[in-house]
Amino acid sequence: MATAITTELIKQLRESTGISVMQCQRALEEAQGNMQKALAILKKTSSDIAMKKMSREAKDGRVCIKTNSEKAVLISLHCETDFVSRNADFVNLLLKLGDIALAEGIEKMKATSKAMIDSVVQKTGENIQLGENYEVAGDVLGNYVHNNKIGVIVSLAGGNSELAKDIAMHITAMKSDYTSPVDVLDQSFIKNMEETVGQLLEKNHTKIKEVKVYSI
Repeated sequence: MATAITTELIKQLRESTGISVMQCQRALEEAQGNMQKALAILKKTSSDIAMKKMSREAKDGRVCIKTNSEKAVLISLHCETDFVSRNADFVNLLLKLGDIALAEGIEKMKATSKAMIDSVVQKTGENIQLGENYEVAGDVLGNYVHNNKIGVIVSLAGGNSELAKDIAMHITAMKSDYTSPVDVLDQSFIKNMEETVGQLLEKNHTKIKEVKVYSI
């Protein structure tokens, strides 16, 4: 027996999915008022919409970095326009993916990301794709994100997290194509142009172990 499709039922479905009232109403009508069936319909619709949009270029987006005492992860998420990159659903999706990657690993995050991404594709109407994602482990970590478009993680052998953050900020500011520590050692340090990055590291008895950079 079909359940009456009331305003309250539509509201419940919208609040649980974030999808438009009209889409929720259509899903409930197709499911004859069954909430679980309506959710399944919306999930399939989200996946179908995402598949159709995959050919469109996703050249905008944003990055986030999540850290704990042992590691840092850099997650990038692409969309088509700057407008959607600032959309609350898109931002929250990126942060949730970052939390999963930090807690359970990047591979687990990738494995669980599709349904989450498809749902936001349905809400925003844009192609959304995961970009590059990195994990850096170490005792001394620092990171810097500039305008949500460039993210840098630095791991040092020695020193402290504040110094690691300063190096990350320097790499971001110089906008160089970083491939190894040699790329920055002879550069004037952005916060003190009278010394080089190499001199700064030597003064603090430390070396760069690893750097990950991603720019949208």
